[in-house]
Amino acid sequence: MRYFSTRDKSLDLSFKDIFFKGLSNDGGLFLPKNIPALSEIDLKKFQDYNFQEMSYEIFNLFTGDTFKKNDLKKIINDAYTTFRNEKIVDIKKIDHISLLQLYHGPTLAFKDIAMQVLGQMYNFLLKDSKKVINLITATSGDTGAAAIDAVQGKKSINIFVLHPYNKISSVQRKLMTTYEASNVFNIAIKGSFDDCQKIVKDMFVDQGFSNQINMSGVNSINWARIVAQIVYYFYIFFKFNPKNKPITISVPTGNFGDIYAGYIAKRMGINIKELIVATNQNNILERCVNTGQYKPLKVVQSISPSMDIQVASNFERILFYLCKEDSKELSKLMADLVNKGYFDLSNTQLEILRKFFKASSCSESETLSIIKDIYEKYKYIIDPHTATAVKPLLKDEYKKEVNFCFETAHPSKFPIAISKAINQNPELPNEFLKIKGREEKFDILDNDLNLIKKYILEKINN
Repeated sequence: MRYFSTRDKSLDLSFKDIFFKGLSNDGGLFLPKNIPALSEIDLKKFQDYNFQEMSYEIFNLFTGDTFKKNDLKKIINDAYTTFRNEKIVDIKKIDHISLLQLYHGPTLAFKDIAMQVLGQMYNFLLKDSKKVINLITATSGDTGAAAIDAVQGKKSINIFVLHPYNKISSVQRKLMTTYEASNVFNIAIKGSFDDCQKIVKDMFVDQGFSNQINMSGVNSINWARIVAQIVYYFYIFFKFNPKNKPITISVPTGNFGDIYAGYIAKRMGINIKELIVATNQNNILERCVNTGQYKPLKVVQSISPSMDIQVASNFERILFYLCKEDSKELSKLMADLVNKGYFDLSNTQLEILRKFFKASSCSESETLSIIKDIYEKYKYIIDPHTATAVKPLLKDEYKKEVNFCFETAHPSKFPIAISKAINQNPELPNEFLKIKGREEKFDILDNDLNLIKKYILEKINN
């Protein structure tokens, strides 16, 4: 399996190459030269696999000769030893909707499923290396904690996490900032998540700086994150869909990585009828699906902060296919975004996009109302991101279909939202209560690329 950039099809890189680089030097995202289409015979084998075995089979398709068979199996098995549910993911049935619980990992969010694998991969690939990798990542709330947990204390890695100051929940922040490992650095940026993400991308593209610090990234721009997320699309289809009927999946969507993994799963052979892009009031993706125009607006802070995003990085990956795999056409759209502040899809491109995706948005009041209704009817608490994805599935058209809603985070991470909705605080699982009394460690910095670079260099060289 070889890889290229969305902006340069001539590249020919290995999985190991793109794993460490994260983002291409040209600013593009890495894609495989071919997406494996599995035969019916191959797909039937998944019926008998557990989550770890599915993960091995899917990663094996995309990692080439980077890992020996037994090494890859060990990486995956070790990754999931800290999960609180032996299935790794599980289902909670709410009337006709199946909620897929993706929060059983060590930081209570779906990001753990991919990040624990990435942490093990970094550890394995660096075990005989004398150089230190510096992971730089932006988080809208959950990626940071998941990444820190996966690599904290590892001797060949430092991690710098940028989060938007005062724009994530207190529990999300404390899950990042209470680690005592000396290789962990938290930076609160005076700005939005999009500002944090732009700083990280600009550092990647600055080859002098990124090479100087041996920079790597674990945001969902890293293709390995997408591969790990493909797995649970296979898992729900074969484990929670006994007759293997076509399925509809509604996904809380910010950076487009989690739902893009569903697109790849569909291309690989999973019978997905609909993928629903569920957004909050920061609904750039819904607007694009409905109108064909991708135009970032000012980010509005919400009770579902992990979706407070206006520039969805992974959307470039689907744009590449809408541009008929023409890197020059894709680059023109991205140039329009920079120079004009928006781009427009052609009618043909919009038709193809709508073939794979539907879209929905959910207001603050609707989000709170859905949380309240589900609690009153089922005595079950969902987090605000999940509520946005429940909304479209409440329509009559989905009541007789096999459908899933991704439950992307534990509700205890969002106590203010839950309290507003049901007038009670959600309880953290017992093993997480210790974060309440721990000292937080983070630095607050201005939204300034050169200032962040200087900060990173000072920490590395101390």
